Amino acid sequence: MKTYLLTGSAGFIGSKTAEMLLQSGNRVIGIDNLNDYYDVRLKRYRLNALKRHRSFIFRQIDIENLSSLRKLFKHYKFDAILNLAARAGVRYSMSHPHVYFTTNVMGTLNLLELAKEFKVKKFILASTSSLYAGQKMPFDEKLPVNTPISPYAASKKGAEAACYAYHHLYGIDVSIVRYFTVYGPAGRPDMSIFIFMKMIDEGKTMPIFGDGAQSRDFTYVDDIARGTIKAIKKVGFKVINLGGNHPYGLMDMVGLIEKNLGKKAKIAHKPFHIADIKATWANINEAKKVLGWKPTISLEEGIKRTTDWYLENKSWLKKVKLDI
Repeated sequence: MKTYLLTGSAGFIGSKTAEMLLQSGNRVIGIDNLNDYYDVRLKRYRLNALKRHRSFIFRQIDIENLSSLRKLFKHYKFDAILNLAARAGVRYSMSHPHVYFTTNVMGTLNLLELAKEFKVKKFILASTSSLYAGQKMPFDEKLPVNTPISPYAASKKGAEAACYAYHHLYGIDVSIVRYFTVYGPAGRPDMSIFIFMKMIDEGKTMPIFGDGAQSRDFTYVDDIARGTIKAIKKVGFKVINLGGNHPYGLMDMVGLIEKNLGKKAKIAHKPFHIADIKATWANINEAKKVLGWKPTISLEEGIKRTTDWYLENKSWLKKVKLDI
């Protein structure tokens, strides 16, 4: 049995990654600050599912709190650190930039310092496709990502840079996994699929920013979690895209939700946000070569699974507030 520290364990991707690690017979020490960036009911729902596993231990800790983290490192010997805790969301970072840097950069720095101090040899950082803004598609890991267009992307760039420094100076083996538009059951209520699903079902008019022609490389959460776990292997220092490798138009995704709900969307177009990307598309050759990973869940199947989950949990999801 290996012991992994997984930050952001009550989060959307973090909880699924923890679940898969536990199912494989590992012990997971999960930490999360349970902040109220979005409705905490979703975080507690995910966390309660994890607590059914005997090998899951949860501590409510903020990665910005170095002293609390150090106590944890003194108590457990970790085979790897999976840093999936982050402040996410492009638009929110425009109005709250400071917290993005304290969590995403300083929090990552705290974990790297403790990895050095307690000789944890493996570190995984969850990063983002938002760094590729303005680059030629499909996005390749070798592309320069030196011009982030949001505080969120800038903070993730800072975290990546810190990881490289600690790899170079102290020999920590680092995998940086850049996620592309992750969706699935128990997803975040500030992301389009959750928002559209709930608003279409409730017959409310939903916002589309821009003309709806934008596209995303939607990736199902199980595929992302599986790729994150594969990234635990020794790689030296690698940046690896985890994406669906197939961009879909936003309105194609809306059509699939309509089909699965049996309801039509009411749409109001709003101006395209200056910090958003019009299209994403991952080149996943590195993930195939280094990790032996590729996505397995199609958008059609993923939307069906997500809609089924929504309908099964509709009684309490109706109380969840959307962040639009």
